[in-house]
Amino acid sequence: MFHVEHCAFPIIIRIFAAKKAPSRMFNQYDVIVVGAGHAGCEAAAAAANLGSKVLLCTMNMQTIGQMSCNPAMGGVAKGQIVREIDALGGYSGIVTDKTMIQFRMLNRSKGPAMWSPRAQNDRALFAAEWRNMLEQTPNIDFWQEMAIGLVVKDHRVVGIRTALGIEIAAKSVVLTNGTFLNGIIHIGEKQFGGGRIGEKAATGLTAQLLELGFEGGRMKTGTPPRIDGRSLDYNKMEIQEGDEPSGRFSYLDTPKPKEQRCCWITYTNDKVHELLRTGFAQSPMFAGRIKGLGPRYCPSIEDKIERFSERERHQIFVEPEGWHTVEIYVNGFSTSLPEKVQYDALRLIPGFENAKMFRPGYAIEYDFFPPTQLKPTLETKLIENLFFAGQINGTTGYEEAACQGLIAGINAHQKINEQDEFVLNRHEAYIGVLIDDLINKGTEEPYRMFTSRAEYRLLLRQDNADVRLTPLGHKLGLANDERLTKTLQKINNASTVLEDFGQWSVAPDDINALLESVGSAPIERKTKLLNILLRPHVDMQLLAGIGRVGEYLGQFDELALQHAEIEAKYASYIAKEQEMADKMSRLENIRLRTGFDYKTITSLSAEAREKLNRIQPNTLGQASRISGITPADISVLMVHLGR
Repeated sequence: MFHVEHCAFPIIIRIFAAKKAPSRMFNQYDVIVVGAGHAGCEAAAAAANLGSKVLLCTMNMQTIGQMSCNPAMGGVAKGQIVREIDALGGYSGIVTDKTMIQFRMLNRSKGPAMWSPRAQNDRALFAAEWRNMLEQTPNIDFWQEMAIGLVVKDHRVVGIRTALGIEIAAKSVVLTNGTFLNGIIHIGEKQFGGGRIGEKAATGLTAQLLELGFEGGRMKTGTPPRIDGRSLDYNKMEIQEGDEPSGRFSYLDTPKPKEQRCCWITYTNDKVHELLRTGFAQSPMFAGRIKGLGPRYCPSIEDKIERFSERERHQIFVEPEGWHTVEIYVNGFSTSLPEKVQYDALRLIPGFENAKMFRPGYAIEYDFFPPTQLKPTLETKLIENLFFAGQINGTTGYEEAACQGLIAGINAHQKINEQDEFVLNRHEAYIGVLIDDLINKGTEEPYRMFTSRAEYRLLLRQDNADVRLTPLGHKLGLANDERLTKTLQKINNASTVLEDFGQWSVAPDDINALLESVGSAPIERKTKLLNILLRPHVDMQLLAGIGRVGEYLGQFDELALQHAEIEAKYASYIAKEQEMADKMSRLENIRLRTGFDYKTITSLSAEAREKLNRIQPNTLGQASRISGITPADISVLMVHLGR
């Protein structure tokens, strides 16, 4: 008896010690990124390329860079964000270019501030390319397991805790959990835990963050059914082809597709709407089972029918999932109605009469944390060296997530190396607009970027993201020498063309036929090329029709010529916007004291005192953009600061 007890005791001690002792599998990392979606991938790449030792922790190595919803990148304002990520040295633009099956430049009929690139992608290749690029990036290690908690000491994060009980030490942590935090999937009256169909939800982190003092909430998003493309009748749909020649996202010489796949457009009708209404009683949204806040600008089909009952039809985009699959993404038909209702309604859409469903659409609810709890660097105010990026901050969309990941990854590296924080202002990038909106205004619904959110959108065009941001990325150490060289060459070439056009005159006989072909008035005497370029219907391509001019322009890159043309045509508007931005930036240079008690300034409005205390803006400019802060409040602050 004694012998048994004597042997068992050391075994118990060893087991207990194994649970408490740090795992010898891991040395301390500089940055741990939790989650390998678009935000996590960019965060890991950015921190690693700046020199940090990074661990990317994900529940499933097979879904790194997964496109959870539509197989596309870019779109209105989103395309500008992808260009900005690329200009800074991020990976999203390169991955998009290498895996695209179609490219389109949206809003060509509008001014250049509205032009937005969009790519249809091969879903499987996109994820594979992301994983390949990360695996080829030095300084990145991978660990497949659920992170269930943070290790926090003295209000500073020092590591993560996994489901296996392993503690992995780190100097900083970036949380990019997407829709996985306590995720619940809804299909009709059925509901089950999951962060994505077929994948389990992440648990543990939310409870700990709430215990640490963070404010949390619930949001909701959804996805449409997937259809067997062989069962569709495309003759009943409108074809939507890509641009020829195809464009690209990256400013590097990434490959352009040699061929492109078509998309199609069809429409719902009254019969579809009537059938969908038969499932409203079982809808988790209308029945109140979904408590989360849904996206205003990407509503479910049942929400569209309810909110826009006067409309007879809604547009449906029929999008292929890749080069070598028959799977179709039904863009515009996001739903959480019962699967039988989804199926029957789909078959009433023109071209879908014989449709076969691969899987139904569903809604997903998940935890998020209001982003007013963050600094402009995306570091949390409560816990030092802890950063949030992506849907955990209440955003929706791959592009919005990716740019947050990039900024969080950069600043995680900068912070632990005691280097300057990297913050983009509203006049410098859509990324700056997005983060500024989030941290100052918060969001009561999934935040989506639009050109209308940017007051300086003529400065923030998709064509000049490299001019705006590559020098900053190079100074940071993220954009390489090749990028900077290409950018400087583009700037110099555009300047050369405009300077030469300002000196080069053409005779009426050389150009009048071309001008008349586009409905532009002929000239009567020799005129500078620059003055002709400023006409509404004249562009570089038209001027290239003049033999000598065409030979001259042939030596310059297309992007440099486009940049020169836009800068020339919109020079006065750009100058006016830049002047406004410069005025506002003066407020950005007036720093406010962190931790200041604004309740002591009694001349501020009650709302201003409450919001300034809660958000603790870094600058007077940031304070001016907080919802509810009036010009009078800013004047009071300026008096208080002795300004």
